[in-house]
Amino acid sequence: MAAKKLTFEESMARLEEIVSALEQNDAPLDQTVAMFEEGLKLVKSCDASLKQFESKVNEIVKENGGEQNE
Repeated sequence: MAAKKLTFEESMARLEEIVSALEQNDAPLDQTVAMFEEGLKLVKSCDASLKQFESKVNEIVKENGGEQNE
């Protein structure tokens, strides 16, 4: 069964949970590494989403005769 694709907001919320858990530093090492790996995947996913959103906003601005700020 494929994992559900999280929204940007869900990904950010999960990332915050992971960071909080890692800061507590009370999980076993194997669990810590798994959370760290999940966090990295979420960061990549969020970064890709932000780049898509930025591209879309720039496209909308351009289509409406506005200037793009990069």
